[in-house]
Amino acid sequence: MSTVSVKHHQMLIDGEWVDSDEAYEIRNPATEEIAGTVAKGTVEHADRAVESAQRAFLAGDWAVKSPDERSQIMVAIAERLSTDIEELLELETVANGATVRQATGFHVGLASPHFMYFAELAAKYAFEEATPPLRYPTLSINQIRREPIGVCAGIVPWNFPLVLGIWKIAPALAAGNSIVIKPDEKTPLSLIALARIALECGVPPGVFNIVTGDGPEVGARLAAHPDVGKVAFTGSTEVGREIMRLASGTVKKVSLELGGKGPVVVLDDADLDAAVDAALFGAWLYCGQMCESGTRLILPDSVHDEFVARMIERARTVTLGDPTDFETDMGPVISREQRDRILAYIAIGEAEGATVAFGGGVPEGPGFERGFWVSPTILTDVTNDMRVAREEIFGPVLSVIRCSDEDEAVQIANDTVYGLSAAVWSSDYERALEVAGRLRAGTVWVNDVHMVSPAHPFGGYKQSGLGRELGAHALDEYTEVKHVHVDLTQRRDARVYDLLLSEPPALRPAVVD
Repeated sequence: MSTVSVKHHQMLIDGEWVDSDEAYEIRNPATEEIAGTVAKGTVEHADRAVESAQRAFLAGDWAVKSPDERSQIMVAIAERLSTDIEELLELETVANGATVRQATGFHVGLASPHFMYFAELAAKYAFEEATPPLRYPTLSINQIRREPIGVCAGIVPWNFPLVLGIWKIAPALAAGNSIVIKPDEKTPLSLIALARIALECGVPPGVFNIVTGDGPEVGARLAAHPDVGKVAFTGSTEVGREIMRLASGTVKKVSLELGGKGPVVVLDDADLDAAVDAALFGAWLYCGQMCESGTRLILPDSVHDEFVARMIERARTVTLGDPTDFETDMGPVISREQRDRILAYIAIGEAEGATVAFGGGVPEGPGFERGFWVSPTILTDVTNDMRVAREEIFGPVLSVIRCSDEDEAVQIANDTVYGLSAAVWSSDYERALEVAGRLRAGTVWVNDVHMVSPAHPFGGYKQSGLGRELGAHALDEYTEVKHVHVDLTQRRDARVYDLLLSEPPALRPAVVD
């Protein structure tokens, strides 16, 4: 696969491509070469984007289209995400270091089916529901409506920009909202391409806007903007707290998908061959730069030594190298800053008493002279009070923790401020489900890891976030609930009573003021 030519990319505001006085350099984390430049947006650009989104919403350019009409346009977008996959693969992988094999299956491969899920949901979601006629306290009919919020903002991280952007863009559009997206400045290219595709497929100008800029400026402005009715953020817990604080000024809706420290609980009856592979895959996929990575491996004393020995032997077969080679298992981490952070955590772990059983440090040899590389690492002798067990490293570092029995495993798993994901491995499904029920996490996998379906909700307990993305109720996060009460006591004709009570009159769809 060829690299993307050095090209300048602009923002999309009100259906027009907009530049700025400053630009970001997009660097390939495997080679450190400049892969492109992107306009550096400002608070003024954010304000213009919100203004255009608000204007489009009030005009009803998108909001008053029928659900079927919105669905048809969204289906066209989903189909383009499939046919344009090669372009999107280049734009995604050149900036975030994902291997082409991984990006084909995850970063870009999930984009079309996830968008299609919301395209189809738009047509069947219950935007209106009539309740049975009431005779108490007054004779009435009632309707529950779900109406679009208005302007929504999405703040998207660098690790899975296209898919995590779609988790915000698609439900917002399906519900009839306008949206402003701020991608991370390191990986905005695939979302800029999505904005172009949406415009070409018939999304009206102003309904979908992209503003690239710094988080503390542009992201903060979107979170605090009085005309933004909902903000969706994926990123660190620390920044999520700030998003909540900024959003509280106008009491807007907030959904947050934040950090994690996923426990993988292996029971003593687990299939060790499968669980060993899953432990490495769960911790090292995309170099561990995933919020729901299984970074704490909790092993019973009875299988600990054998499991670790098998895992180290299996780890020796993992290929680290050129992300454009389809045979490569792991590429670089996103940046020099991230590499240094990960290496610092490995050193902290050693200082606290952990043992580097595999990896650690930076790989050497041909192909690793430039770029941001970290050897995949296994730490043993970890206890759950160590920083490497409590803090999100966001790198290819797996911490192995011993436990004496099932109850201690659950206690260790839940002893964290996070609660995004967890996994249980056992050959006894009844036992595994009992343990899963005791784990405090938004997603618990049994004999699996990293399985995220658009049909099922995703989000966290505790400091892993608020709200849920994906699933049949995902549009709930992008709608306001309205109760319409129609009093019938003024009607004196019994025949009218019978008619209204047997067939409640349809109420007109919400009209944007």
